[in-house]
Amino acid sequence: MFTVKTEVNFSASHENLIVGLFDKPVKFEGGLATLDELFGGQLNELAKNGDISGKLKEVGKLHTLGKAGAKKIWFVGLGREKEFTFDKLKEALGRAFKSLKNAKQEEAAILLDSFLADDIDAADAAYAASEAFALSTYSFEGYKQKPNEPEKKLEAITVYTEAADEEEINASLTVGYAYGQGTNSARTLVNTPGNMLKATDIAEYARKLGEKYGFETEILGLEEIRKLGMGALLAVNQGSVEEPRMIVLKYQGKETWEDAIGLVGKGITFDTGGYSIKTKTGIVGMKTDMGGAAAVLGAMEIIGELKPEQNVVAVIPSTDNMIGGGAFKPDDVITSMSGKTIEVLNTDAEGRLVLADAMTYAKHHGAQYLVDVATLTGGVITALGLHTTGAMTNNEELFEQVLEASYEAGEQMWRLPIFEKDLERVRGSKIADLNNSPGSEGHAVMGGAFVGEFAEGTPWVHLDIAGTATARQDTDLGPSGATGVMSRTLALFVERFEPIEK
Repeated sequence: MFTVKTEVNFSASHENLIVGLFDKPVKFEGGLATLDELFGGQLNELAKNGDISGKLKEVGKLHTLGKAGAKKIWFVGLGREKEFTFDKLKEALGRAFKSLKNAKQEEAAILLDSFLADDIDAADAAYAASEAFALSTYSFEGYKQKPNEPEKKLEAITVYTEAADEEEINASLTVGYAYGQGTNSARTLVNTPGNMLKATDIAEYARKLGEKYGFETEILGLEEIRKLGMGALLAVNQGSVEEPRMIVLKYQGKETWEDAIGLVGKGITFDTGGYSIKTKTGIVGMKTDMGGAAAVLGAMEIIGELKPEQNVVAVIPSTDNMIGGGAFKPDDVITSMSGKTIEVLNTDAEGRLVLADAMTYAKHHGAQYLVDVATLTGGVITALGLHTTGAMTNNEELFEQVLEASYEAGEQMWRLPIFEKDLERVRGSKIADLNNSPGSEGHAVMGGAFVGEFAEGTPWVHLDIAGTATARQDTDLGPSGATGVMSRTLALFVERFEPIEK
């Protein structure tokens, strides 16, 4: 996939060479000066005339006509150097790789040093390049009949740099690509239709992931779930002909099982809303309601590849939420694994129910910190739109670590509050310990506050990805559809995690 060369050779034969250009003014210095010399100074003239642009994310193609080893040079605008950031770097590179993919190119070289800035060194640029390459060239194959001719894919990248040694650049490329591929795996899971990805299929996917990376794996079937008293998960599953699964993957990166991080992902493979049925338009797209489970599995893939010195237990409750003669109903009272009773006021607030049992089971497996991820509420979209994940917490220090990871991953989030009045509403049932839907006011907060009741005293962060799990339009780092959001944030959080003093 990637080949690193620490001596720049403009005479080397390549189909494509990717070069970064800063704007105002475009400067041909260092390696770019050598490249300009091959063209008799004409590159500088082309830049002055606007034929080559340094404007952010503008991509231009120049046929070399034998003046360089590469047949085509792709110039990528980086904007003003003083305003350049790591996120802009990834987006610019993503735009370039997409351009090559659309042109059906199979091989390219990249002049890595042309993408460096004051706050971005060669290792950073290598990380950005490999992650952007994985993310931007992703596509979901789908189920259309395919032509007999094999699709051309961009698969070979030569990285030229004189700013760092080969070992360091290779390490950064490996890490960035792992983060990109883990995210892509999550994207594919979310894009898969519900009839092709049932709870048993997610469990099988997790089992194979466990085999590949040596995770300790536990998959609970219907009878085991019953024996353990997971009444909340069972209630959501009642209307389905498909069995539920409670899925556990454990990664031990320390000598002893301590400071274990619990990653809990909602795995509703299709959500009709149950008897609180969704509208005919609202029900479309509900195959994506297992986006939290996908994010956790994507993160576990990254963790398996990179093997951080941390302990992690991933817990995924999985079922669909269907309508049938045995389905649970509004006014039902159910008993969760924790022993807490729940009055069901809305069967479409099912995600928080399955998370309740999963949170309890994560603690059963020794999780001392909890982060849950779920496409939980339409309310978070109303509050924060389609580009920001909603977050809630009971522990400031843990939240700060998750927030820092999200910034580094480029996956923005915003914290929503939980006040005592919110907890009073969740605890407001006259006949049970909790109710699962106190009303539409502050809907996202109510969902998170309910899940937090099962964290109890354990430090916990809740991530509502209902708005960010999918994208309506293509971006520089991927197509429309599933985004794989939070896979990278969770993995970075695990990698950087520092235990909290109790």
